[in-house]
Amino acid sequence: MVLDKKVALVTGAGQGVGQGIALALAAAGARVAVTGRTEAKLQTTCDIITKRGGVAFPMVCDVKSAQSLEQCVAAVVARFGALNILVNNAQEVPLGTLEQVSDSSFTAGWESGPLAVFRAMKLCHPHLKGGGCIVNLASSSARRWDMTGYGAYAATKEAIRALTRAAACEWGAQGIRTNAILPLASSPGMAWWMEHKAEEAAQFLDSIPLGRVGDCEEDIGRFVVMLCSDAASYINGQSIGVDGGQALIG
Repeated sequence: MVLDKKVALVTGAGQGVGQGIALALAAAGARVAVTGRTEAKLQTTCDIITKRGGVAFPMVCDVKSAQSLEQCVAAVVARFGALNILVNNAQEVPLGTLEQVSDSSFTAGWESGPLAVFRAMKLCHPHLKGGGCIVNLASSSARRWDMTGYGAYAATKEAIRALTRAAACEWGAQGIRTNAILPLASSPGMAWWMEHKAEEAAQFLDSIPLGRVGDCEEDIGRFVVMLCSDAASYINGQSIGVDGGQALIG
């Protein structure tokens, strides 16, 4: 129970990678605020955690709303009396060529991605001082040799990496560690991609040295647990691929 008595807030935790991270954090002893837009999905995640003997509660939160984020953070602190871990996972994905992506789609990606991360980190900052940890989710999409159809999405994720590095440098002396992970996992988004872009997906999967797609909890979630634990107490400001070696992160 390496995160015993820690309190974690995970955005977008109703399914996929966010759910896997929430499950792993709870299994490691953390009390988890499971946040997202769909209450039924959040409750499902919490039910799994509760059945396993963990502690979690669902909280509807729209990360594109500054007010909703502020209320969410305040509610977590009020309920648990602390906040030690922030995982910024929620993100709307603006996919398509530059000509295909609309202003509204790109704006949604920006507001749910880097702007939400920026706001959430600042809201949680006072509570994280003295040993807190932030994990932001980025993407290896900007590392593709052919970024056709991924430019808008990659732009939002690269902005998150920049904010991650800035927070690590500015808040490290206050005992807050901030890192980004670039995961590859069997999420609903991956399933959609494999169904709608089967040939491209097959070529991509063939490029994974370990020969498999990661599991949301076992591979991604457990790595986040390690990153938030004392075992990673000297890791700060890094962008780490959790993808079986598929991308080279520079």
